[in-house]
Parts: sequence; C-alpha cells; structure tokens
Amino acid sequence: METVTSTSLSHTVGAPVVNRPSVVAVGTIVWLGSEVMFFAGLFAIYFTLRSTSAGLWAFETSKLDVWYALGNTTILVLSSFTCQFGVFAAERLQARATGWKPTQWGMVEWFFLTYAMGAVFVIGQIFEYANLVAEHISISSNSYGSAFYITTGFHGLHVIGGLVAFILVIGRAFSVKTFTHKEAMSAIVVSYYWHFVDVVWIGLFLVIYVLK
Repeated sequence: METVTSTSLSHTVGAPVVNRPSVVAVGTIVWLGSEVMFFAGLFAIYFTLRSTSAGLWAFETSKLDVWYALGNTTILVLSSFTCQFGVFAAERLQARATGWKPTQWGMVEWFFLTYAMGAVFVIGQIFEYANLVAEHISISSNSYGSAFYITTGFHGLHVIGGLVAFILVIGRAFSVKTFTHKEAMSAIVVSYYWHFVDVVWIGLFLVIYVLK
C-alpha cells in the first residue's frame, strides 16, 4: 500500500485555501466611493448655480480657453496609460528598467513619467488660473468664479495628492531589497486613485468647457 506523506495530506485534506482580496485594495475602493459622493456634491453645486445665473455663465465661459484646457486634459488622460504600464511592470515584479527601451521599463520609470505628466497638468492649471484672474474671474468675483475654482481646485488638490502617492511608492521600491507582491499591491492601489482622478477630470472638462 502506498504511504501517504504528511506533505501530500496537507494538500488534500482540510478546508480549501481561500485567496482573500487585499484589505488595502478593498479599503481604497470603499474610500473612493466616498470620494465619488464628494465630487457629486461639487457637480450639484455647479449645476445649481448655473441654473440660477444662465446669463452670467454665458458671459464668463466665453473667456475660457477650451483648446488650452483640452491640451492639459490630454496630458492627464495619457498619464493614466503610463500609470497602467507601471502597474503591469509591478505585477510582474519588475521594479526598475532592464534596458533603455520603454518595453524594458519597470514600475519606477513608468511612475516617474506619470508623475511628470501629472505635474505638468497642475502647472498648466495654475497658468490657466492666472489668465482667468487677469480676465477678472476670481473665486470671489461672482458665483461662476466660486463654482469654477471650487470644483477645479479640489480636483487639483486630489492630483497633488496622487503625485505625493507616486513619490512614496517609488521611494518604497528603492528602499526594499526585494520587490514583492506587497510593493506591487501599493502600486496597484495608487493606480486606482489615479484613474479615478482622471475620470473625474473628464467629467469636469465636459461640464465646464464643453457644455458651457
């Protein structure tokens, strides 16, 4: 009779192994759900003020540079793709590049590029604010100025928060000796947040710049 070893017995007897989802990932998704409600409130404020000041909205939105905003939006949207490439690298546990070609880049290189694109977006938004202030549109000028700066400003703060998260994940990749699934999960969670920020901005761009 064949002898059953304790090793084989451990694989055949007892409850099956359950692959539970990451607590960090689940917590992030739940938190992003609350962020959805927050931005939904900002959209509600914007639409409410617009419905009561149609003439003001028509006058003030004519000062917006739609093509400039479209270029800035394109940069942010493309950063979602570079972020996802970084996630793919993290999932195969490749922290850094093995060559100079983008196909050989690791998570760090892709996240650095994403960080740079996000920073360009923030700088572009600051320049837009400066131009609008020169056009006498400030947060205290009227209801349109308040709605515009509150909605886009809170989004800008979220983008800056994402940039800080990228720096932390990149720093963690440099600080560990071995890049493991734990570090990869951190990169994945940050990508959830970054994609969320991008989707919110697409909604803001359509509402503020397209559906004027």
